[in-house]
Parts: sequence; C-alpha cells; structure tokens
Amino acid sequence: MSKQRIAIIGGGITGLAAAFYLEKEIKQGNIDAEYALYEGSGRLGGRIQTDYQDGFVIEKGPDSFLARKTSMSEFAKDVDMNEDLVDNHSGSFILHHHTLHPMPEGAVMGIPTKIMPFAKTKLFSPMGKARAACDLVLPKTNNGQGDESLGHFFRKRLGNEVVDHLIEPLLSGIYAGNIDQLSLQATFPQFQQMENKYRSLIIGMKTQRAQNQTKTARPKNEKDSKPKGMFLTFLGGLQSFVDRIEERLDSGSVHKNKALLEMNKLEDKYELLFEDGTKDTVDRIILTTPHQQAFKLFEQEKFMKYLGDIPSTSVATVALAYPKQAIKKDIDGTGFVVSKKSGYTITACTWTHKKWVHSAPEGYALLRAYVGRAGDDSIVNMTDEEILGKVKEDLDHIMKIEGDPLFYRIKRWKEAMPQYEVGHLEQLQKVRQGLSEAYPGIDLVGASYNGIGLPDCVDQGKAAVKRLVTS
Repeated sequence: MSKQRIAIIGGGITGLAAAFYLEKEIKQGNIDAEYALYEGSGRLGGRIQTDYQDGFVIEKGPDSFLARKTSMSEFAKDVDMNEDLVDNHSGSFILHHHTLHPMPEGAVMGIPTKIMPFAKTKLFSPMGKARAACDLVLPKTNNGQGDESLGHFFRKRLGNEVVDHLIEPLLSGIYAGNIDQLSLQATFPQFQQMENKYRSLIIGMKTQRAQNQTKTARPKNEKDSKPKGMFLTFLGGLQSFVDRIEERLDSGSVHKNKALLEMNKLEDKYELLFEDGTKDTVDRIILTTPHQQAFKLFEQEKFMKYLGDIPSTSVATVALAYPKQAIKKDIDGTGFVVSKKSGYTITACTWTHKKWVHSAPEGYALLRAYVGRAGDDSIVNMTDEEILGKVKEDLDHIMKIEGDPLFYRIKRWKEAMPQYEVGHLEQLQKVRQGLSEAYPGIDLVGASYNGIGLPDCVDQGKAAVKRLVTS
C-alpha cells in the first residue's frame, strides 16, 4: 500500500496543531504518510497576531487562553515553551449605567458562588437579587428538551437582571454574539450538564469550584500565595508560540501564500488547485478554513448550505499606548466589560499593562478596547480616525485620559466571529454526514465549528489527526 499524502488547509492554530501532531505520528511510525500544510497568506497563526513596538507587546487578535482547558498548555510543553507561560493578574469590572461595578467575588461566568458579595453589589436591584436566588429552589428547567439559547436558559434560572447586567456582557464578549440566539449546547454545554446533575446552577458551580480549589490547593509551606489567574499567555506574546511551532515543523511541508482556489474529486483522491497556478493531488484533507471559505469549495452541494448560512460578526480591537501619568483616574483592576444597555460604543476594555505586566515598559500603560457586536458592527467599517475618536471618547469618560496616545493599533476582523446559533451542532452533524458520504477523507475542523477558543481549536486539530491514524 502506497504512502498517503495528506493536505492540511489553513495555517491557523487548528492547522498548526494538526500539522505538529500529524508529523509526530508519522515520525513514530503510527501512520505511513506525508503531509503538506497550505496557508493562503504569507504568515502562519491565523488570528493570532502580535505586534511589537518600543517594548510593548500588542495582541491584535486573542490575547490569552483559558488555563482550565489544558490542550494549549500541553502543546506549549510539547514545543518546549511551558516555561514561557504566564498567568494573568485578576480584578475586573462591569460598566453599567456609567458606573464601574467590581465583579462580585465568587462569580464564575456570572454565576454567584458566594452570597455576601452578591448581596452587597450595587449592580443589581434587591428584586434582581431575589430573582437570582430563586435558582436555589427552582426545579430543572431543561428536562432533556434539547438545545436552547444561552439567554433563555439563564433567564429561566437567574432572571433578566442578572443576565442583562452580568452574564450577557461576559458571554457576549467571548463570542461577540447575542446570547438570546447563541446555542447553549454548542457554547457552554457544561451549564446544562450542571443543572442536570445539581438542579441549581449556584449549588452546582459552588460545589465544582470547591472541588477544583481542593485539587489545586498549594502546600502550606508554599511561599507564593498569589491566586492563579484564569488565563494564560506567553511572555513573548502568542506570536512567539506560533513561531516556535513553525520552527518545529518540517520546513519542506509548510507552504505559505498558497490560497486554495478549487478542489476536484478524482476517483479516490483530490486535486487541489491554488491561486498561483500550482496543483497537488492528495488522499486525505484536514480542512481548517473559516466556514465561509469551506462553503465556497462545496457551494454546489445542498448539504453544505448550512455553512453558507452561519452568521458572523465583525469586530475590531483598538490598542492605545500612553504614559501612565496620562490616565488621571487610575483604577485597581485589569479591565471591564460593558453591559449592552449602557450606551457606549466599546464593548470591553482591557488594561493590558495590568493584566499582563510584560506587555508594557515600566511607566507606560497599554489599553485595548473592543468594538463591534452582533447586530451592530457597522463601526468596524468606519475609518481609523472615526473608530479612534469614539473609543477615546468612551475611555476618557470612564478613566479621564489626558492627551493623545503615543501610538495606536486598530485591527479589523471582518465577519470573523462565527455565531453558533440554536441548533448549530445538529446542523453541523448533517453537514459532516453529507461530506463524509460525498467526499470521504475530508475532515472539517476549526473555529467555525466546535469552539472558537485556542484550546478548542487545538483539540479539533489533534482529534482530526487521531481519526486519520485510527481509520
């Protein structure tokens, strides 16, 4: 039997994970194959983009990943970068009605686990707090009914006020979406599982948090008592991780500036045609491109229609560098998210120099604001000057900033945030079933499908390799 040729389409984090772990399996003799990683642009990393200027480390895309999802940390260890990992400083706020409210202590993804901080916060009215407390006595609300929206699920458990003031800005910040349309099963299925197991979200979250704290408790003689942050990144920025992965890959297998134009099915192989006129013939394909690009390759197939229908939100990140003394209202924390009804253009702001101390030189501040949300992303199409003006106006109102930034960076991400709406997983299963029958040997993975976080993408890339090896 001849050696298989496998193409990995897309050099974002999903494609990089697939390439790295596939190469590892090949070297270990677990699969008789060769591979080619094709990336349409001149660089690897996809939405991971780090800029460096005058000692600042500026992330234009994601800035970190969840520590509890261990696949990224394991990947870092596999490329000898685990010593470069750093966790975040914590302390965030909710901006509601022109006031910054500290995140209630013990709130996990907006779900309270401590009574007193929740009772004392001014973020909710007494009626709102009482309604949220009903979660402690309410029966299960889903009862195996299948998928529903995040908003619908949380409103039943905790009431509208807690959802609108706390949960919505937190969860919408992750997906840049409308939580009343986002799928519970496709985004946070653990909450439905928690309700099924504990009945109450508050009881379930409190129980799980206590169990996790017990598992990760430091020895009594441990000198460093600083609590660990929820997120991790790299001292040299996320781009340093991409660069290290690229160094570890076989250079002859990595091909940049190779945008896939067309794919034709032969008898039991696939012919790939690239924009530069070159071709390749392969046996198997791991397709990691965004859903819009995947749809164009198969738009003649009815079973792929769902990929063309998946809505996507456009967002932009706006990084601004200042001398610290320019910020007249210094706040002890790492940033804030904005509740939708507060009347601001920005949806969130990270005080990056406080969240990640390596990101700015001593004496300087680095702020990163976000604009664009589901149903209201027109600002992303404005000029740099217009976007900067609106962001500065909002930040000045909150933080009293004097003068213009030393420099700024605006990065637009057009239709970059796929919206996993209710029924996403069911529709995706139909797409994959149709693809498997009509185009065997093509695996569809990436941020458009089963999780947009970096660890989720790594997991998908590794799973695709496992399917190759075991098939």
